[in-house]
Amino acid sequence: NLDWYKGPTLLEALDQVQEPKRPTDKPLRLPLQDVYKIGGIGTVPVGRVETGVLKPGMVVTFGPTGLTTEVKSVEMHHEALPEALPGDNVGFNVKNVAVK
Repeated sequence: NLDWYKGPTLLEALDQVQEPKRPTDKPLRLPLQDVYKIGGIGTVPVGRVETGVLKPGMVVTFGPTGLTTEVKSVEMHHEALPEALPGDNVGFNVKNVAVK
């Protein structure tokens, strides 16, 4: 049907796509999608890790306010994670931060 086309088929082209490198060696960058206040748990910001790694016990700074706090826990799909990597959509519990 396409005698004029000499390139790879769609499936061959998709098989050749390289998985992008996850930039875990860069500083943490996690744009927030939303922030929830959950009774008995506290403040839970949610977003997608773009670069770096997010782990419980880390100290994070929120921009542009410069508010600094400690991460108590990291979860994805209601399961605790030891760390969140680039591409992960996560919620994380932070200490001493209130939602207005």
